[in-house]
Parts: sequence; structure tokens; C-alpha cells
Amino acid sequence: MISNKTIILGITGSIAAYKATEIASQLTQAGVEVNVIMTKEAIEFISPVTFRAITGKPVVTEMFDLASEFSIEHISLAKAADIVIIAPATANIIAKLAAGIADGMLCCTVLATKAPVLIAPAMETNMYNNPATQDNLSKLKARNFVIIAPATGRLASGKEGLGRLADINDIIGSIRQVLGRGGDLADKDIVVTAGGTQEPIDPVRYISNRSSGKMGYALAEAARDRGAKVTLITAPTSLPEPVGINVVKVNTAQEMRQAVENAAPQADVLIMAAAVADYRPTKAAKDKIKKVEAGLTLEMECTPDILGSIKGNFIKVGFAAESSNLVENAREKLKQKRLDFIVANDITASDSGFGTDTNQVTIIDHEGKIDDLPLLPKREVADKVLDRVVEFLSKS
Repeated sequence: MISNKTIILGITGSIAAYKATEIASQLTQAGVEVNVIMTKEAIEFISPVTFRAITGKPVVTEMFDLASEFSIEHISLAKAADIVIIAPATANIIAKLAAGIADGMLCCTVLATKAPVLIAPAMETNMYNNPATQDNLSKLKARNFVIIAPATGRLASGKEGLGRLADINDIIGSIRQVLGRGGDLADKDIVVTAGGTQEPIDPVRYISNRSSGKMGYALAEAARDRGAKVTLITAPTSLPEPVGINVVKVNTAQEMRQAVENAAPQADVLIMAAAVADYRPTKAAKDKIKKVEAGLTLEMECTPDILGSIKGNFIKVGFAAESSNLVENAREKLKQKRLDFIVANDITASDSGFGTDTNQVTIIDHEGKIDDLPLLPKREVADKVLDRVVEFLSKS
């Protein structure tokens, strides 16, 4: 959804200007046309040559660039932009934009564009918390600017505090979310589950599985990028929390069941990508179980069947991780759980399944249609699954 878009990346005079190279790099690799505008203060921190090398495009630094074929370049850039992101944004640029001051190429471009504008502040804590800065940010929010809140961390002064440029992944995620407005899942409420549930044995041990949560997170982010309102119900993972998504954290299958039941009444689509443990100890010990020579025997019971028991007027999608008889087992699960379609993958393949960044899946719907996909990055698999969701929504 982000490829073939045109983005203006504004860079101002902050020590965090060097981090903008990673923003430009990730966007360029994603197929975005990135036009960089640097203030004269930004050039004191990093050379325009760096951004030209990354984006393959000239960097704009002056109000009237004599080498340009355009006599008023800020107008041409403003018209071409799908989105404008200023990262890092200093207190000075924020104040100018709040006051509507056309001072410099970046301010003029922002004032001339009809595209969404994102601001990622970076400054010292006291400067960020100053009532004047907060008032200026409030004015920009009131004009529908998107403010990406700064992080807490080590600042240029050497002190720790609020004001550090937001994490790059959060900035890219915010760009994707804004560009996704009006996508083919706009105004749809999508619930996604992810990760492997953990069923406690005692206070320090639990039964779980090898799920990394990557497929579920990819689905949640892909749905967000297509305009959906997304709730991600996730068991513990090592993945960063995605921006612009309502994240509900759970541990056990019972907790996941309750969270799904809470979210389902508003859902248009439920995608159960989580690897829910099939069994749990009948009783978890209150104290840590000590090691004994005789070994340990656990009495187990079935966990609740979330996918099979949940009912509602929504598209229901399941996942089947199989080690044999892939299509047959997936078809049986599709029927038992009364799904609209199921996504099956062979977990015995070394480059597909738990913990990998790629998946090779087969999509089977309730009408018997089978679609074998090649090995793809999980994000591309997510979009293929959502393409099928869009088809089902169009029929409902």
C-alpha cells in the first residue's frame, strides 16, 4: 500500500537529523519516491549528499533552486506529495508552522500542500514540555496535523528524559497508517490474534509452543495499512508493539478467549492466527515444583475451543499449522470450526512456519476453492489473506 507513493521528508536542525537517514532508507526500499527538504540548520548536522545517495534524488535546500526546472519549487513538491513527514522537528519549526509563517522552503511547502502532515518532535525535555511548545502542538493537532510523540531516553545533553525522536519503526508505522486511510478495509473492524499462549505449571514454568507471533503481527499491520481499525490480541512475544493498533495482551488460552469474546461484537472480521495451546495442566502449583529423581507427571485437560465456539456476524478466518496431510487436516478444521476460509502451512518446511520471516501457505475456503501460494515474506502472505477477506466482505 505504500509503494509508488510520493513522500516529502523534512529535516530540521536537530542532532537527531542523522536518524532521518534510516527513515529515508526504509521508505526508498519500500518503493516510495522520497523528496528531502533540509533546513539550513539541518545541513550543519548532516550533508545533503547522504540523502541524495539514499533516495537517488536531489535534495532541496533553498527557496529558489536555480537548477530546478520549476520556478516555484515548493508548489510543485506540495502538489506531488501524498504525505509530508518532518522528522526530526525542532521547536522552532513547530512554532513557525503553528503561526503560519512562510519562512524557508520547508514551511512554504507545508503551507502549500493539501497532503497529510506528520510531525515527529525531537528536543530537550524542558523545551518540549514548555507551555509554548505544547500550545503550538495543540494548534497543529487542531489543524489535523499528526503528531508522533517523542520517546524517553538519552538526550543530546547527556541527560535522560522525554524528547528523544520517536522510534523509527513507530514513525514508519505512522506513515503507513496515514497513507492507508481510505484503503479497501477502511471503516472495517478487524480482530487478529497472535502468538503462542502460555499455560502455567507453577509460578516459573509453563506449557507453550514455538509460535513467534510474526504472522499475526504482519496481519494486524497489513490491515491497519489498508485503513482498518485493528485490535491485536496477543500472547507474549518478543515483537515490538505496532503503532496505531489497539493491542490487548494475554497469557493463557482462557484469557485469549475472554479477550476475543469482548472484541467480537464490534468485529467485521476475526482472524485467528494465534497458536493456542491445546492442553493445560488441570491445576497449576502455587509454589515452584522441586526437582525429584522420580520425575514429574502432569495431569492435563483441554483448553477452550475459541475459534469453534465464537459466534457472530463477521468473516471468520482460521490458521492450521500442520506437519502432515496439510490439505485434508485443514479442510477438517475448516468444517469443524465453521470458517469462511482457512490458511494452512506445513511446519516441517525449514523456511516456513514458526519463527521464520517467510511462509508458504495454502488458502482453502468453505466452497472448496484452493489457492497454493509460493514462499513469500509473511507481510506479503498477510496481504494475500486480506485480499481474500476483501472478496468475502464484498459478498456479505
